[in-house]
Amino acid sequence: MIRSLAFAAALLMVQPQTTAAQSAPPSASVDALAPALTAFFEADMRERHIPGLVFGVVKAGRLVLVRGLGVQDIATKRPVTADTRFRIASMSKAFTALSILALRDAGKLSLDAPAERYLPEMAGWRYPTSDAPRIRVADLLHHSAGFVEDNPWGDRQQPLTEPAFTTMLRAGVPFANAPGVGMEYSNLGYAMLGRIVSNVGGLPYQQWIGRHLLAPLGMTSTGYDVLAGPQQVRALGYRWQDGAWLREPDMADGAFGAMGGLQTSANDYARWVAFLLSGWPARDGPDAEPVRRATVREIVEGANFVDVRDRHAALGQACRQPVAYAKGWSVVGDCDLGRVVTHTGGYPGYGSVVALLPDAGVGVFAFANRTYAAPSVPAMQALLALRAAGLAPDRRTPVSSGLAAAYAAAQAAWRKGDATVAPLAINVLLDRDADRRRAEIAGLKRAVGDCGMDEPIAPVSAMEGHFVWTCATGRIAGRIQRAPTPALSLQVLDFQAAP
Repeated sequence: MIRSLAFAAALLMVQPQTTAAQSAPPSASVDALAPALTAFFEADMRERHIPGLVFGVVKAGRLVLVRGLGVQDIATKRPVTADTRFRIASMSKAFTALSILALRDAGKLSLDAPAERYLPEMAGWRYPTSDAPRIRVADLLHHSAGFVEDNPWGDRQQPLTEPAFTTMLRAGVPFANAPGVGMEYSNLGYAMLGRIVSNVGGLPYQQWIGRHLLAPLGMTSTGYDVLAGPQQVRALGYRWQDGAWLREPDMADGAFGAMGGLQTSANDYARWVAFLLSGWPARDGPDAEPVRRATVREIVEGANFVDVRDRHAALGQACRQPVAYAKGWSVVGDCDLGRVVTHTGGYPGYGSVVALLPDAGVGVFAFANRTYAAPSVPAMQALLALRAAGLAPDRRTPVSSGLAAAYAAAQAAWRKGDATVAPLAINVLLDRDADRRRAEIAGLKRAVGDCGMDEPIAPVSAMEGHFVWTCATGRIAGRIQRAPTPALSLQVLDFQAAP
């Protein structure tokens, strides 16, 4: 369902409609950028013949910007709003994956256990070599169970009944690869995870996710049975064919919904994004419902089958992006944004994308009602624009007490002109002896003059940091790194002339 790696590949027009964010006014600075962000999505709609689209920006736990564009229904021309409900296809996988992690936290399953322990119909499933391992729950999460990539087939399995799915599972599957040797995107694998949620959680996966994830987050407009709710707020799905929009038939809720069946609105989905972003950084304090922060942060932990792809040409600077699939999410390393946690959704009648900057606490998402029209490129353009405007900086790592003490020791060493004033680890003087280090500091002091050393240290972690001092006739750049010992000990103490 579904094109899993968000930025690897990236109309009936009406006036953009602004809908106020729930519980918070739009941020003035993000709102000032709204015309530029809107233009990215409008251009994508024109180019790819998308009838309707909504996008949102979440920052500091709030939906700070949301725009509805185009129409949710071509016949009535009803405009898209922040309450219009779209199917989000494979972005549903994130809810299934987090449910598996929550059940793990509750002691009801193990990620390393054979999946057949929780899904008895898998008993006897084996890759046809004697040395192949059994499929683990973790293999299903990471798409490394050995199943064939199944987007064309999986797209049409949504309405499969539970009894029919049981029959399918009992029949077994052919394997593309041995389990655990690589990543190959499998909608079947996530449908199987949905069945595991049902079996282990004691409720059909739709009800379990509704009770344990959606309800605690207040996501009252989100669910799997799209035909049961109010139809006047649904974005109907279309394909572009022969120069015209063709209505895609609705697919009923079924056994494969765990891999792609959720329907939600921008106002509802923003709650999900805000909750996930609240998992970063690690910190003290009580956990919020419905899943603890440490578990949320696990969504970026993958099987490390890394692919490398070219960034889309529309995004400016060319660069290569490493991409790995984690737990219901793809993790991308971007040359401008750093770590991006993302997923797309593609479905008959719908396309969607979400992209999170967990280290900045910012996310962008968008839903569209045209087949496979995930707005990946404008979502990435929006993140780049937010970063360029200073609206999505990475959160600063706090200065730990140990790093503050290490910095004070570095300042004392500079004042005295002697590295041995600092508590040095054994490697430091073995790498460069004390006399050489004194001579290097003396030379730098002659070159730059007096240094106030008033500038704060910039932490890399609780154990390491960089600093730059502005001195009378130059600048000094330095680096300190503690050794992994309880007592303060520096394994790196470095001073260099800075440009």
